[in-house]
Amino acid sequence: MKTVGKAFVLAGGIGTRLRPFTYEIPKPLLPVKGRPILEYNIRNLMEHGVKEVVLGIGYKGDLIREYFGDGSNLGIRIRYSKETKPLGTAGALKKAERHFKDTFFMCNGDEIKDVNYSKMLQLHRKKHALGTLALKRLSNIEQFGVVELRGNKIMRFVEKPKPGTTKSKTVSAGAYVLEPNILKLIPKGKRFSIERQVFPKLAEQEKLYGCLAVGQWFPTDTFERYEKAIKNTRFYKRWFRA
Repeated sequence: MKTVGKAFVLAGGIGTRLRPFTYEIPKPLLPVKGRPILEYNIRNLMEHGVKEVVLGIGYKGDLIREYFGDGSNLGIRIRYSKETKPLGTAGALKKAERHFKDTFFMCNGDEIKDVNYSKMLQLHRKKHALGTLALKRLSNIEQFGVVELRGNKIMRFVEKPKPGTTKSKTVSAGAYVLEPNILKLIPKGKRFSIERQVFPKLAEQEKLYGCLAVGQWFPTDTFERYEKAIKNTRFYKRWFRA
């Protein structure tokens, strides 16, 4: 199977709920087991054949650029796309669209997660999808974006559902396989959300699929979740063999 060579990683968030840490350090550079969160995501992508990563940077992006440079220390090519104003998850991707002419991966760079991108890509190509989302089943779904499926096809999104509003226990884990055609759905230079404004359109077209392809996953957007990631992350050892 032909692999995917490029990925876009969102690394421009402010991390307001992790202040005062993020007053000085951008959230993607916060350490877990002595490595920045963002490096986990880059290593994960490398494991599945990615040779070039474009980092969408914004808040304190110069510190991210200073840390990772051109990527040669990691054995990958790193490029940068800098926002001068917040553009949202889709707007940031649109700004970097010149880099993506073929199928590519995309993920949030401020979470700790172990994603099987190869498994996602296999389903993506089998279904001729425009987008395929990494999914995970959780017992507590109230703080996440829940997806309702028919087979592997995503039919509907339910954001942070209240008890009894959906039977689904499956959530989107912030990692995607995407076709460059989706960039046509995103306006240039405007704040736009891939989760709320692009994916629902693809679901309506029945071109959006989901794949249970996530092992350990630790969102790090609160102190409690960040602490949990530090205490419980295990899979990293196969990437950091110091």
